[in-house]
Amino acid sequence: MQTEERGPQGPCARVRVPSKINLFLAVRGVRPDGYHELVSVMQTVTLYDAVKACLDADPAAVHPSTRRFMGLDFTVEGPDGVPRDGDNLAVRAARLLMDTAGVGTSGDNGGTEPITRLHLSKRIPVAAGMAGGSADAAAALVALNHLWEADLDREQLRRLAAELGADVPFCVVGGTALATGTGTALAQVLTRGTYHWVVGISDDPLSTADVYRTYDEVAQPSHAEPDLVLQALRTGDAEALGAALYNDLEVAALHLRPELGDRRQALRDAGALGAVVAGSGPTLLALADSAQHAAELRAAVAPLFDRTEIALSPAGGPELRPG
Repeated sequence: MQTEERGPQGPCARVRVPSKINLFLAVRGVRPDGYHELVSVMQTVTLYDAVKACLDADPAAVHPSTRRFMGLDFTVEGPDGVPRDGDNLAVRAARLLMDTAGVGTSGDNGGTEPITRLHLSKRIPVAAGMAGGSADAAAALVALNHLWEADLDREQLRRLAAELGADVPFCVVGGTALATGTGTALAQVLTRGTYHWVVGISDDPLSTADVYRTYDEVAQPSHAEPDLVLQALRTGDAEALGAALYNDLEVAALHLRPELGDRRQALRDAGALGAVVAGSGPTLLALADSAQHAAELRAAVAPLFDRTEIALSPAGGPELRPG
């Protein structure tokens, strides 16, 4: 997937994309197709990855008539554990857009085909319940849609994103949304205020598939409803939101990693308005009532985690920066 340098850089598109948290996540059970039926309130937060997509600076790369011969080069700047080949969701997104837009459809051109260079700068923690891979796929779709002049609007990109994974459509749009079904059916949610989070990160990832498998073994389908979370968001009430945070997958994450329960309690004891496992974990989220409170809370619990961050929500969606 990686190739040697092939000359000066041409036109580029840069996208900064936020991570995702679940303020509410209820698992209704397993569908006939094997996927889980979910109800979730999702919001983007200010932990970002970045994708840069560039064409080689030669006429063969820049001219639209040669796009059918386009090759793809992918590189990563980030921690171990990030796939650096075709298994990366950003590459899968690029290939899907290529098929849709008629880019690279003629395959190899004797080694002289134009190249799109796709570079991922990774800061969202890996396999941590914050949709980092899905965010990268969304960023690749937005960047390459612009670079290749595919002219798909965000709704078209969102429908395309649904072929890649449950969280990718939300990451294309961002903001705050109520998700149902497998997570791809989205309705935007009215939100007031800005929320301050302390994010407690573990370097030891937790497989989403393992968490769902464990949930099926140790838990029953949930009847919890997101009304309290939605009401808190409508009124901008951080204290009410902290009290309403809910995640059915916590029981499975804590079953696999019992120490997460102690860390969650430590966040609450340190004064968090609420603390919850992020998605499938092992990241923990703690809500603070101000920037100063978040800084104090982070200082109090930092020794419990491999890394801590302060983040704000909602964070919008992917930010395209051409050139």
